[in-house]
Amino acid sequence: MELNYLLNSGFLIRDEKTLLVFDDYDDPANVVNAAYDKGDFDKLYIFVTHAHFDHFSMHIRAYAQRITRYIFSSDIKHTKRVKIFPTNKITYIKRNSEWYDDTIRVWAYDSTDVGVSFLVQTASGARIFHAGDFNWWHWTDDTPENIELAEKSFKRQLKRMNGMDADVALFPVDGRLGASQEKGAIEFVAKTNIRGFVAMHRVDYPMWKPSQEFLAAKKNLPIWAPTMPGERRIFDGKKFVEG
Repeated sequence: MELNYLLNSGFLIRDEKTLLVFDDYDDPANVVNAAYDKGDFDKLYIFVTHAHFDHFSMHIRAYAQRITRYIFSSDIKHTKRVKIFPTNKITYIKRNSEWYDDTIRVWAYDSTDVGVSFLVQTASGARIFHAGDFNWWHWTDDTPENIELAEKSFKRQLKRMNGMDADVALFPVDGRLGASQEKGAIEFVAKTNIRGFVAMHRVDYPMWKPSQEFLAAKKNLPIWAPTMPGERRIFDGKKFVEG
């Protein structure tokens, strides 16, 4: 499985002849353009977890000619931006629902912000989880009531993911949360069966170095924390290696 970092929560993942693009709101290194122009793929799916500007941009309309499917969170259906997209190539998906074709199967989980998170299984059996904005958003300067609500919301949804199996999980480790940036990630890796962890949602922050508490939550878990658009890794089920 080949993983390419775009920006923020944006990634291009290649599994054999299938391309999966997640939350491509900006692509400074032109990773998706290059893959699209090269054309050595059979299927192209573009996922958007929700309508926030740093996850959804109209520029992905440029890939409509060869796209297999746009898979959008249902909140995007109500935006003006989506009107430029070909409606016959869009699938809107709600939380706690499922969609599949002859190549991939998609499960949509709830978020703790807006939209959904995605678990995708490809024809080869590879499983990728993209959290979108699902996280434990513990803002230390928030009100006690909101802090408590954020914790309950996160743990309630995580309970539905208990034991979830995935080869790679892309999950927010947002530097804006300061000392709390790992809270959600620690709980997530402890409660799920993932074989590789990718930190995202870290624009303008230095590379994340996992704490001992995180490392203890799931021992020997391969970790990749990209910072520069265009970074690329191959995941072989045991480690991330530079491609």
